[in-house]
Amino acid sequence: MGKPTGFLEYERTENPGKAPEERIGSFQEFHDALNEEARVCQAARCMDCGVPFCQSAMKLKGMVTGCPLHNLIPEWNDAIYQGHDYHALLRLLKTNPFPEFTGRVCPALCEKACMCGQYGDPVTIRENEFHIIETAYRKGTMLPKIPAIRSGKRVAVIGSGPSGLAAAETLNKRGHKVTVFERADRIGGLLMYGIPNMKLDKRVIERRRKLMEQEGIEFRTNCDIGVSIDPEELLKEYDALVLCCGAKKPRPLNAKGMEKTKGIRFAVDFLSEVTKELIGDGIGKKLSDSVKNKNVIVVGGGDTGNDCIGTVLRMGASSVTALEMMPEPPKERRADNPWPEWPKTLRTDYGHEEAISLFGKDPRVFETTVKEVLKEKDKIRAVKTVKVKFENGKLTEVPGSEETLKCDLLLIAAGFLGAEDYLPSKLKLDMSARNTVATSDPEHYASSRKNVFAAGDMHRGQSLVVWAIREGIECAKEVDAYLMGYSNL
Repeated sequence: MGKPTGFLEYERTENPGKAPEERIGSFQEFHDALNEEARVCQAARCMDCGVPFCQSAMKLKGMVTGCPLHNLIPEWNDAIYQGHDYHALLRLLKTNPFPEFTGRVCPALCEKACMCGQYGDPVTIRENEFHIIETAYRKGTMLPKIPAIRSGKRVAVIGSGPSGLAAAETLNKRGHKVTVFERADRIGGLLMYGIPNMKLDKRVIERRRKLMEQEGIEFRTNCDIGVSIDPEELLKEYDALVLCCGAKKPRPLNAKGMEKTKGIRFAVDFLSEVTKELIGDGIGKKLSDSVKNKNVIVVGGGDTGNDCIGTVLRMGASSVTALEMMPEPPKERRADNPWPEWPKTLRTDYGHEEAISLFGKDPRVFETTVKEVLKEKDKIRAVKTVKVKFENGKLTEVPGSEETLKCDLLLIAAGFLGAEDYLPSKLKLDMSARNTVATSDPEHYASSRKNVFAAGDMHRGQSLVVWAIREGIECAKEVDAYLMGYSNL
């Protein structure tokens, strides 16, 4: 490494963020970049550790630690330190086609496996990655790479989320002609309409779309394959079909009184509507009135639940409570959860920070769920909650623990039940027990039908953006081998 003693000399310094009370006034991204000198110091903290777990993607006790893309992290950290911006970019793009996405929204599995983090603070790997790609865009070195030779093969990618974009990018690089079909009016999938603007500015997606179009990839929006377009017709026109439609079937809330009740929304539907209005003419009165000065309850403690908290605070909610069925994790690693395993510790994200700043307390209530929805006529007015615990692997209620909470808007962020049925049904595909497209094993992507492949959440189940990108790349390799008889990807 360029600075072997850097980890001893410099402390971890993160990109400064606006104070919660300031940033909830808008939906803009709220972190500022460090100056060049400070960023070099952060890159210098990368150790010459010999075994870089940060890029390993090892599975330990059923959980992955380290980057699923196997990013060449020590190499591009060294390039940052040496001032070799373009070389850093080349090493980054070698494994990650979309660092502008992961540099914003990835939970940084790499940092949890960083050797520096064993006894101190890990390297700011995600922010270093963000620095590399944004420097390249700013300096004009992020240029389209147009294939010199075309294979004559045509591939249709259904879905333009991170897995679909990664598959399209990889197949186009090989020389195949790729068309991406998206049912929404803009590309990006959950990057566009599931992740709020303050985490991922939608101009970042449009910037990448222009680059991919210059490389020869065609995007067709407002095309709902299986509804407005028959997939059988696509199979006649294209040599292969890659399904990257996500796992968007929401998990319902099993509570009394849910039927025909206004004021109950699935989280992704709500977040999508907010983003659509925000990037259109602005959030309209009807949507605004459903949140402003209202008591909001969010069911689900994952990233989507946190995004709901941050969103409703920006829309003027008078209170927000987040219910989580699982017990509260410890603040520090337990002895049975040592480095470099994924740390099973309490994570306070931006939305939680904002709620704490605004209301003076953490919005999360653990080991609790909604038992009953209480309403006036057809409008939700409160929920009856109950404490729960797991006994012998089964979820049970704690007797006498019921509590009634005011609620004007109930957002369900309880996960997903796999892929939506209509397209797999049209194609007569075999499905797994998790309602994902079945393949011969998890590391392969060919479906039960010739010419049809699947990747991302539709193949893996609900997961992270970085895993979706990994799936898209690996699926593209399999498609390429199918089309050409071999693959050099």
